[in-house]
Amino acid sequence: MTLSEIGEVGQHKLQNASVLVVGCGGLGSPIAVYLASSGIGKIHLIDFDTVDVTNLHRQIFYALEDVGKPKVEVLADFIRKRAPFTEVSFTNKPITKKNVFELISEVDIVVDGTDSLTIKYLLNDACVIKKKPLVYGSLYKFDGYVATFNVLQKDGSYSSNLRDAFPEMATDIPNCEEAGTLNSIVGTIATQQVNEILKLITGIGKPLLNELLIYNSMQNTQLKMKLKPTVLKDKIAKIFKIHTYLDAACSVQNPEWQIAPKDLKEKLEDENLELIAVLNNLELPFEVHQTIHINNFDPEKIDIDFDKTYVMVCQRGFNSYKATEKMKAKYPNLEVLNLTGGLSRYK
Repeated sequence: MTLSEIGEVGQHKLQNASVLVVGCGGLGSPIAVYLASSGIGKIHLIDFDTVDVTNLHRQIFYALEDVGKPKVEVLADFIRKRAPFTEVSFTNKPITKKNVFELISEVDIVVDGTDSLTIKYLLNDACVIKKKPLVYGSLYKFDGYVATFNVLQKDGSYSSNLRDAFPEMATDIPNCEEAGTLNSIVGTIATQQVNEILKLITGIGKPLLNELLIYNSMQNTQLKMKLKPTVLKDKIAKIFKIHTYLDAACSVQNPEWQIAPKDLKEKLEDENLELIAVLNNLELPFEVHQTIHINNFDPEKIDIDFDKTYVMVCQRGFNSYKATEKMKAKYPNLEVLNLTGGLSRYK
């Protein structure tokens, strides 16, 4: 309120605003805390995941004692203790094509704090169709990306969206767990997203409209990619009708196709066990028989022995489950198991 550009009027705008934070990981958790601390009136959190020890280097509002607990519950409790004038609620399940319109309908601004490319496009397309502003953020190793999409302009048109920058969804971009990311860039991009939200609500400054900010933390360089609104609502509505927006990380896995880390440890010496890693450059605590990247995974190219049990391995158990599905589709009677939770849980 001391800032003359915001003042009491701006503080009331923040108090009357509602924000949906999708993803409560490295981006979403600090975004939510900063927004609540700024005086946002209502925040709704969405995440289906639990706190894992591998999260802690960049998801700084979780602690060792929170491992195994739902992220939304831990984060909501943290916010309530420090921002009692913010009404915080949460949904402890994935956002999907079926529920996305319901979840975004009651808020003023949607914030993308996910590390799933599929969900990023789902949020973008749903926000375009329902005319909701979307504050976008993403990470890759030492790079961060920020933009504010789909904002109503003075002439009645809407600013650019994600498909104006990247019309088609890439299929081979790993998430933070797979590619790794420097924890400092995560915090940098999260606060940039908060900055965009505060500007949108209070009406001050110049939001990142019709441009994508790309920041590199190694060189301390940044550039802005200029965008033009060319992929409009009608085209996106057609895409939305035919696209499933399914993400393996958010889907329910068949419990009969799983092997728990403790059970795998007991069976490592079994000669009839064959382990296949489906991501390159994994730090493995055991030897695997083959390494095949998930993008090149083809069951027909594997020399199958029906007397063996095959165990698919990756970092968190998502890509390995994709491989398990492919193997079972090709060989329904083959014993194929997914390492539940991947190497993160095994360690």
